[in-house]
Amino acid sequence: MKVYGVTGWKNAGKTGLMERLVAEFTARGLSVSTIKHAHHTTDVDQPGTDSHRHRQAGAREVLLASPHRWALMAELRDAPEPPLEELLTRLSPVDLVLIEGYKSAPHPKVEAHRAETGKALLAGENPSIRAVAADSPVETALPRFDLDDTATIADFIARDLGL
Repeated sequence: MKVYGVTGWKNAGKTGLMERLVAEFTARGLSVSTIKHAHHTTDVDQPGTDSHRHRQAGAREVLLASPHRWALMAELRDAPEPPLEELLTRLSPVDLVLIEGYKSAPHPKVEAHRAETGKALLAGENPSIRAVAADSPVETALPRFDLDDTATIADFIARDLGL
């Protein structure tokens, strides 16, 4: 599986770029999966549901299945967060895994950047960032794309990965 990331500061446009890249690559006939890293506590399950009750009772993993989808939830129960490499092994094989977040992981990335965040580029400090997608001119020696030019960004990622 080929892996490529989208990174950047909060509100820099990462999720929107991820959405558009998934749509672009799937329209090109590639199978795509995603991994989203969150720094805050998240829960895809809701209190009162049967699966939530199973987790609250102490289950380590709960697999929820329906005719339309299934989801596997794992409780860490004070164990450390698994590294990205381990999480990748849990995915079914696909052509491309797009990863949102994981700024310091070594996989190649494009940085999403919006001027309104007031933040400096991560690219100068992070050698895994191979290009910048920004909504305004930025100073960088890396390839720079318009944040909304999804097809060109996808072309760059495809070339970089040899897809």
